[in-house]
Amino acid sequence: MLEERQHNTLILDRIRSPEDLKTLSYEELERLAIEIRDFLLGSLSKTGGHLASNLGIVELTFAIHRSFDAAIDKIIWDVGHQAYVHKIITGRRDQFQDLRKIKGLSGFPKAKENKMDCFDTGHSSTSVSAAIGLASARDIKKESHHVVTVVGDGSMTGGMIFEALNNAGEQGKAVIVILNDNGISISPSVGGLSKYLERIKKNPLYVKEKSNLSLELNNFCSERPLKKQMSIPPIRCNVKYTSMFGDFFEELGFHYIGPIDGHDLNKLMEGLEHAKSIHGPVIVHVCTRKGKGYKYAEEKPSKYHGVSPFNIETGEPLIRNETGYSGVFGREIIRLGEIEPKLVVITAAMKEGTGINEFSQKYPNRFFDVGIAEQHAATFAAGLAAGGLKPVFAVYSTFLQRAYDQIIHDIARQKLNVVFAIDRAGIVGEDGETHQGIYDISYLRHIPNMSIMSPADYRELSEMLKYAVLMHEGPIAIRYPRGVGREKLMNSDSIIYPKSYIAREGKDLTIVALGKMVETVLNVAELLKIKGISAEVINARFVKPLDTITIFESVRKTGNLVTIEDNTIIGGFGEGILDALNSEGIVVNIKIIGFPDEFIEQGTIEQIFNKYKMNEKGIENSIFEFLNKSASLKI
Repeated sequence: MLEERQHNTLILDRIRSPEDLKTLSYEELERLAIEIRDFLLGSLSKTGGHLASNLGIVELTFAIHRSFDAAIDKIIWDVGHQAYVHKIITGRRDQFQDLRKIKGLSGFPKAKENKMDCFDTGHSSTSVSAAIGLASARDIKKESHHVVTVVGDGSMTGGMIFEALNNAGEQGKAVIVILNDNGISISPSVGGLSKYLERIKKNPLYVKEKSNLSLELNNFCSERPLKKQMSIPPIRCNVKYTSMFGDFFEELGFHYIGPIDGHDLNKLMEGLEHAKSIHGPVIVHVCTRKGKGYKYAEEKPSKYHGVSPFNIETGEPLIRNETGYSGVFGREIIRLGEIEPKLVVITAAMKEGTGINEFSQKYPNRFFDVGIAEQHAATFAAGLAAGGLKPVFAVYSTFLQRAYDQIIHDIARQKLNVVFAIDRAGIVGEDGETHQGIYDISYLRHIPNMSIMSPADYRELSEMLKYAVLMHEGPIAIRYPRGVGREKLMNSDSIIYPKSYIAREGKDLTIVALGKMVETVLNVAELLKIKGISAEVINARFVKPLDTITIFESVRKTGNLVTIEDNTIIGGFGEGILDALNSEGIVVNIKIIGFPDEFIEQGTIEQIFNKYKMNEKGIENSIFEFLNKSASLKI
């Protein structure tokens, strides 16, 4: 599987900067590509991370760093999880043992980590907009460096990137967009553009030898002003699709080069050098194989997109993942599909991640993968609902942020029956700031007509989903965390809109907890009992509307209130309760526990909860200090 080599013979040991890469022969670069793939497999099999995309981009990264000067030129990596090879080349290989760990190497580009990471990325389809901005700044300042962005074909399904391409073509700025086309985002790429790119790659005109095209190309070029700028080999790439179909990118104002074999360094270098000579926006279409060099990743690139530690020889994870909330959601949505024929399910290129792969197979006509296009997905759901169906949009919390206006304008305003199944709500861990799902309560709670639920266990998730699909009128969101939970933490099965549940009675303190934090709080209540504090624990279940009757009754009894949520405090669940108390003129000692006003960096979920004192001991200490300062209860 991995090639065995003596450590002191590795070319990789000589690579500390992109300048070292430029001294190597093509033969040495081919050896280095093998060594880097070996390194990635060995390293990520221990730490986990984004594997398949980085195995596929090795040669392209070499070509970029040989063609451009990353210390001066601006290179942006769209999404960013494809930048591991870039990080190795720019001197960060020794930090891979701490990849995605707390205080360790980020799994995404970070400007504060290295000056050759010129722009932070984590969500898709953003890089061309950033590139145009950087190019405009360059031109205003009369600088002369190149601006390059590497975009996956999956990112090309996002609407933002077309806004940027349209603007780039109009502005005519010198920007080089490298389209890394491997046919896969996380799930296989979908949509008209994906089919278009496939037609380009499969067009038999591409595989003809240069000699067969020279005469026609020379005749063609004689009528085009581009002839002065282009030699025959690159122009062969540039005209072959244009001459047959009218190249989409050319119509937008881009020069098109490609498609180029993304694992052929000679062709890559030729294409990039040609792109540098063009004064205006350029698309360099590169075809790569996701997972290249590791048979399991080549055969199942979606499975090996993001991996936990695994056995290199078998490809199997070292620790088997339990079902988790995503699996429970996937299981329940199939049951509901049998009951409710109007139920349809939408994903934005996250079929496997959100647990709906089986639903897509069982009900293909009621399943829609719209690609990485959350804005479109939300309004598409609105159209489905307006047409009399019951759409469920399964989406990660961090990605739903991208559809904020559509939720307000197209769904909530019309009070349409759309269900948001918000996976990865709260802390997600190693992916860091760009992926933590700690803002969804804050950006949904203030929207009129929106209802929000959060389950404390699997049974509650099933019951909430059943209620949302079969009974609720209007938009409703169910937020649930990444990973595993308890099958049945609560003694009550039924979900009554919008009732909370008293999970534990007490007389000194009311603790209102939400979602995954309920189990933590029940354990904290036991610790407080040892200190002589009787805590009443309320499983809120509903963020909006709040069960103010139960909460007010409890706080009038105890006089002390603590709220706990895995969301940012600003605009969150606790602030909602505080607003409700204030509206009724109820005076109570209150403490809101949640995440502070800062971006939460990477680390395991456990490490992050420990750092922010959101673990059992931290919450116990916070509550004890709060009560000790309270006028109503001196400890």
